[in-house]
Amino acid sequence: MESSNLAKKVGQLLVVGFDGKTVPEEIKDMIHNYHVGGIILFGRNIGTPLEILHLTTSLQREAKEAGYKYPLLICMDQENGVVRRLGDGATIFPGAMTLGATDNPDNAYKIGLATGKELKALGINWNLAPVLDVNNNPNNPVIGVRSFGESPEKVTRFGQAAMKGMQDAGVITTLKHFPGHGDTSVDSHLDLPVISHEKERLDKIELLPFKESINAGADTVMSAHVYFPSIENEADVPATLSKKVITGLLREELGFDGVVTTDCMEMNAIANGIGTEKGGVAAIKAGVDLVMISHTHKKQVGTIKEILESITKGEISEERINQSNQRINDLKDKYVNWNNISLDENQSVSTIVGSNEHKELAYEIYRESVTIVKNEDVFPLVGNQRILVIHPNNGTTMQVEDKRYANLSLGAAIQEHDQDADVLQITNAATLEEVESIINRSQDYDAFIVGTLTVSPGSKQIILVEKLLETGKPVIVIAMRSPYDLKYFPNVPAYINTYEFTYPALKVAAGAIFGKEIVSGRLPIKIV
Repeated sequence: MESSNLAKKVGQLLVVGFDGKTVPEEIKDMIHNYHVGGIILFGRNIGTPLEILHLTTSLQREAKEAGYKYPLLICMDQENGVVRRLGDGATIFPGAMTLGATDNPDNAYKIGLATGKELKALGINWNLAPVLDVNNNPNNPVIGVRSFGESPEKVTRFGQAAMKGMQDAGVITTLKHFPGHGDTSVDSHLDLPVISHEKERLDKIELLPFKESINAGADTVMSAHVYFPSIENEADVPATLSKKVITGLLREELGFDGVVTTDCMEMNAIANGIGTEKGGVAAIKAGVDLVMISHTHKKQVGTIKEILESITKGEISEERINQSNQRINDLKDKYVNWNNISLDENQSVSTIVGSNEHKELAYEIYRESVTIVKNEDVFPLVGNQRILVIHPNNGTTMQVEDKRYANLSLGAAIQEHDQDADVLQITNAATLEEVESIINRSQDYDAFIVGTLTVSPGSKQIILVEKLLETGKPVIVIAMRSPYDLKYFPNVPAYINTYEFTYPALKVAAGAIFGKEIVSGRLPIKIV
């Protein structure tokens, strides 16, 4: 085998990211000289729908000119809800726990199908979704509402439905984060989480959605940077780098012979341990097909060189590289061969992306998801009540969230119904001075609407709500992300979950408060 041919085969095992809304020279280098297999897009790459289409088309043209047998895989994290990459011009679709709250898996299929259609129209052929993690840990800092719920059976039903919807739109799907990231209290972007459950328990809970969805025709599976000591006996080896997890459990025990991709290898759980480049080698040895390096060109090139060096040393066989190439080619042949991909960036995207049909579908599902957990005759609000809306000024708490969508708009949603309502934004880590200032103004109002994000012990928002309740005036809490916030406000008389801070979700909640919307969501988790 010629070394240049082998280098191209190794390049096919990489998925790389970059800065900007046009193709930079570094990525042209990765395509023409290293033959990388895929591209990952983030918010930093996303402009208008036409700009996105121009970018994806330009990337595929580079691949065509470089002599690629198959087009590039182009992916993003379009989970919807709190983790989404598409912005202006695209439909805001409900995320996983929002869908779970409708208690109707057909909604997950419909949103999967519509999401897939918008992605495909923009030249994005691979979605890094659905999330199949079972959120059975209320303190999970990185999954939470990205999960369909706390029941493995529910996650299975909704995850499969979402997967089938995207597949029917012609988009590759990803089951993540294998073998489960739901029962962690550490974000793997920041450190290495450990899940210490015995294998028997993992089979019943964490692994069930993956097993059933693999049997239902999964395209790709993404590994978790999480350590499972009951499967991998070598200390602190994350699933991504564990042959016992990737080959033993996923391939041999669960029978998955599709494409396995890593999560980003620049996350701290990998980068601060074995390191990104050597981690890429270890992942290939473990049985992974695609190594994802989302940010740094030097590390992308370095990983390819490390893999080639390992082949030269006999640590990785050419046969092993060929196996991954065959899986990747089979996937591309099904979804993205040159016969079914367009290089015409003049095609109309407006009839699909952000279409009225999709917006109406999403809004109807938001109505079915917004959950009134408590309402002790507090709303609907009527008459000439003076209302104060209080909410944090920033929406992101997870590394994976897109800061472009961090500006919360609960106040605007309330003002659609009461234009005279006052809106007060407080910092996420509100101070006692802020709380006292609000309480000093409380006599000027008849009712309070408080928007919360993921509340934690010691949060000044807890003191704020308690002080507002002492006024004896109506207090409505809207949990704009974590449904578990209620445990910090047990005495609040009215409590609503939207599961996400997207504007349509908040607009529906506001409508319910003023008696203009009928909502029917049910809790997909228990609040204890």
